[in-house]
Amino acid sequence: MFIYFFKDLHMTLTRRKFLTRSVIGATALASIPAIVSSCVASDTKTSKKKDSIFHKGDTILFQGDSITDAGRERKKELANNSRSFGSGYAFLAASSLLNAFPEKDLTIYNRGISGNKVYQLFDRWEKDCLGLKPDVLSILIGVNDYWHFRNGKYNGTVEIYKNDYRKLLERTKKVLPNVKLVICEPFYVLNTSAVDKSWIEPMKEYQAAAYSIAKEFNAIWIPFQKVYDKAVTYAPATYWTADGVHPAMPGAQLMAEAWLHAVE
Repeated sequence: MFIYFFKDLHMTLTRRKFLTRSVIGATALASIPAIVSSCVASDTKTSKKKDSIFHKGDTILFQGDSITDAGRERKKELANNSRSFGSGYAFLAASSLLNAFPEKDLTIYNRGISGNKVYQLFDRWEKDCLGLKPDVLSILIGVNDYWHFRNGKYNGTVEIYKNDYRKLLERTKKVLPNVKLVICEPFYVLNTSAVDKSWIEPMKEYQAAAYSIAKEFNAIWIPFQKVYDKAVTYAPATYWTADGVHPAMPGAQLMAEAWLHAVE
């Protein structure tokens, strides 16, 4: 009798846990549009509609580190190809654009590389940016510039980050003067496996540097920190990202929708 009692109790608790997780997940996902609209609209540099920034035949390039890379294949690196995009926000955003504007014949690349810092973008910029001649260039970079300094793998500073970022964009605008820039905010999420409160103040400096660069170059700004800060009021931090840096599936969807909303 006790065996059956504990078996029933276990099934009840398991079902309760499943239902709780299901409610959290459904609530969080249903809330993504509200999160995005409340966080992005006032922070972006443009009020143009989505179809005004993308023109027929445009090339769009996503650049950055592992958050953009998202496990993509790096041999063929094809445009508009799911294997060459990985499984992150860049794939979701690109898929949405291709679905929304089939008549525009867009060419979209992902050239993010895991572990990259700004100077490493600069080192590969001819092949992975300038040679592709993007009309729209989106960059998410910065978390490794801090994280690798934090763990002793890099001796950069926020001043180096800002100066390197400026040099990268100056080089870009010199070759591609009409390129439209999208600068994404490097972010962190507390109460996760890799991120604690000691990240807050240093990362604020990197975020301020990125925002300053975005204003200097008249770029569209994607306020990912604000988006994640709002998201954790709907579901636990680890629902969106396990380590506080790399997004889980709903985190990637959240970022993709924030990006798309910002370029509207």
